[in-house]
Amino acid sequence: MNSDPRSRVGRGMPWLVVVGVLLAAMSLRGPIVAPTAVLRLIEQDFGIGAATAGLLTTAPVLMFAALTPLAALVIRRAGAELALMLSLSGVLVGTFVRALPGFGWMLAGMFIIGAFITIGNVVIPVVIRRDVPPERVALVTAAYAATLNVGSLITSLGTAPLAEVIGWNAALLSWSALTVAGIALWAVHIRRSRRTLRDGDGLSGEPPHPAILDTAPISSPVVRDNAGNELDSAAITGPLPVIGAGRDSRSILTRPIAWFLVASFALQCTIYYGLTTWLPSFAADELNLDATSAGAVASIYQGAGIAGAFVVPLLSRFAPRWVAPFAICVSWLTVSIGLLAAPQFLWVWLAIGAVGHAGGFVVIFSALVAVSRSDGEAAGLSAMVQGFGYSIGALGGPVIGLLHEQSGGWTAPLTLVLVLSSLYCVALVTAVVFAGRATR
Repeated sequence: MNSDPRSRVGRGMPWLVVVGVLLAAMSLRGPIVAPTAVLRLIEQDFGIGAATAGLLTTAPVLMFAALTPLAALVIRRAGAELALMLSLSGVLVGTFVRALPGFGWMLAGMFIIGAFITIGNVVIPVVIRRDVPPERVALVTAAYAATLNVGSLITSLGTAPLAEVIGWNAALLSWSALTVAGIALWAVHIRRSRRTLRDGDGLSGEPPHPAILDTAPISSPVVRDNAGNELDSAAITGPLPVIGAGRDSRSILTRPIAWFLVASFALQCTIYYGLTTWLPSFAADELNLDATSAGAVASIYQGAGIAGAFVVPLLSRFAPRWVAPFAICVSWLTVSIGLLAAPQFLWVWLAIGAVGHAGGFVVIFSALVAVSRSDGEAAGLSAMVQGFGYSIGALGGPVIGLLHEQSGGWTAPLTLVLVLSSLYCVALVTAVVFAGRATR
């Protein structure tokens, strides 16, 4: 394998890799979102409260926080191809464990799903940055980010109708077909890669060079925004976490910008996973919808995020620096106020809010790249932001569920969402200001 970006200039698009990555992405968020469409049925069948049901989205997010460094080690030992195969296989196993009788097994399945999705989260940017021509990296990564939302959209839209026909447990299990398809296609790619290696071309199929995991996005193939900041695949999906950043990892703890980035990412995760968990239930209660209609309305939040995954990177590249964070803040505040004041226009608020959840990661990690003074510092800062952020964000589902359960309505939880959205805007704008100063 040759990891030098210059060696890939002018090389054709590796379509099998791209299609394989996009199909794999369908299984990296869909299994987390699918249970939210039938959460009321799960509560009723298991006799659990809303706070307990909210743990179903908490479990995988906690795995994101805890196992990201281990995922990097797995990739080093197994290589990128086998690591992605392991990720999809683990998601498939977790899906079957989740289908076993009892809430305990269901929760265990979500932990397993989250653990193996973590490997996929880390390895797919490696594959894209290694195999895709540099001039196409941003486009393919935006397509990957959009496809994550496609997976969420399909499962959010289809789970409730399937549940009416075959039951909610079988409906959740049926989505394993997407994972099986991803495994089959990736197996074809691995077989072709090994044949290529035997013929003497090492462009694919080898373990990623250590530098791919040991460097932050600063040294990756990039495009630049209007301010000259580097914006590559990691700016959209999050920089690759690194094992051991040395002295740089200690120095970042004393930098205020580090904590504003942590706050931005943590608040974004909290709001996103909190809303994603309970939107179908909210739609059913406030609009008097059945489970199928409620799931369809809630799916707008995932579906509109597909466009947001492309729009915000374009704003970051071509518009003044302040436009993208301003649009994201307006998006989050609009959806928070709209849900409280006029829930009958839910579909409008969700379409607007999707821009915030799809684009916020771009702005946060672009700011992270801009303020980092070295590759090692960027790596340590990335690990810090994602570790703290996912740990705190995992609380979103159960906390909103608990407030709903205790108050008997949605005003209290949505007021919390509005407060968190306001704090998020303060943290995000401050982080972007720091980033702007760092690039002067």
